Amino acid sequence: MKFLLRGRQALYGFLERVLAQQHYVRLARPERGVVRRYLQKLTGVSRAQVTRLIGRWLEKREIQPLPLHRPSFPRRYRSADIAVLARVDAAHGDLSGPALRRILQREYQVYGQAEFERLADLSVSHLYNLRHSEAYRRRRVRVEPTRGRPVPIAERRKPDPQGRPGYLRVDTVHQGLHDGQAGPYHINSVDTVTQWEVLGCCEAISEHHLIPVLENMLEQYPFPILGFHCDNGSEFLNYRLAALLNKLLVEFTKSRPCRSTDNALVEGKNGAIVRKHMGYGFLPRHSALAIHTFYRQHFNPYLNFHRPCGFATIEINARGKRRRRYPPDHYRTPYEKLTSLPIWKTYLKPGVSSDSLAQRASQLSDTQAALTMQRAKAAVFAAVPHPPASPQSRSPLMLRERGLKRRPLSPNPNPRLKLPSRKDTASHPSQP
Repeated sequence: MKFLLRGRQALYGFLERVLAQQHYVRLARPERGVVRRYLQKLTGVSRAQVTRLIGRWLEKREIQPLPLHRPSFPRRYRSADIAVLARVDAAHGDLSGPALRRILQREYQVYGQAEFERLADLSVSHLYNLRHSEAYRRRRVRVEPTRGRPVPIAERRKPDPQGRPGYLRVDTVHQGLHDGQAGPYHINSVDTVTQWEVLGCCEAISEHHLIPVLENMLEQYPFPILGFHCDNGSEFLNYRLAALLNKLLVEFTKSRPCRSTDNALVEGKNGAIVRKHMGYGFLPRHSALAIHTFYRQHFNPYLNFHRPCGFATIEINARGKRRRRYPPDHYRTPYEKLTSLPIWKTYLKPGVSSDSLAQRASQLSDTQAALTMQRAKAAVFAAVPHPPASPQSRSPLMLRERGLKRRPLSPNPNPRLKLPSRKDTASHPSQP
């Protein structure tokens, strides 16, 4: 059921009839509260407004609209002054408020321009108000370029793990482009302390495809995730991923400007691992599921249990310069680095034991795991149809990978002379 009162007069008439029929003047205080709530419910007017209208009815036994009392302030700056302001703005190229205010003062006080008499006392704040007024915009239109809007997602700083595993560096790697069709995207995540690496693959970097892959990747880590650091790409800086990390109580940080070392660990892994094994060529986007399955079953276990990584030692000289060195004895697998931490068993997530990790690490030798991974990778590439590459689409890098030489695009303007062969020399001994 819905009650409609069209117009203010109908509303006031309804209030007068109800108050008169209920003999509101002779009612007790609790009964008046019932009538007031009844009027508030039916009319949809707020409690304070109903009280005011009842008070007006008690005075004159009728409710009439009040006359308008709009404040009328004297106008100090006229249209001619705004026109002068627009002309000065155009001449000086939109100076700041304090600078333009000083110019207006000098025009009147130093040069004696009578038209600047009122503008000489103009404040900086009201100068900006006049610039936004309709009279100013009718006389002068300013075109402002699009300004970048800062994204209030994640904290712009470098993560500080303090020797604890669980602080990830994340980045994306694109797998080629062919005839306007984009290939799949590899998601690379590396732990800062142990270099435990988990890769995933999705068809596109939209939220619909990326979020399930990230959830699956975070489940593969043997320790809880405490930090998530990425660059300023929109594939990670979105509210859906922020809500996921907030639900998991994960610290969300992003790289700082002009600090290329904030995400350097995962950038180095992109070239040393992803590009080395997956290459630069194009792969169709529908192969993302097969590649992600290969990562989960074969590639990620090989990286974390059988592939050694270099761990740097930082030396500081007398001048305070930091230098990184990678001693051969400090190369170890991420699993070995994890077990070398003082209290590494306390860092494991519920459901993951030290015995299960040890059994998984000793199940195959390093070479056996590498051969198994290579066979699985070859099967994935064999099942993926590769489109024929046109000569125009072959880059010099792809040609070098196939062992071909880079040929010039146009014929050589100075071709080499054809030397005679031994057979021709024997048949014509008189020729030099």
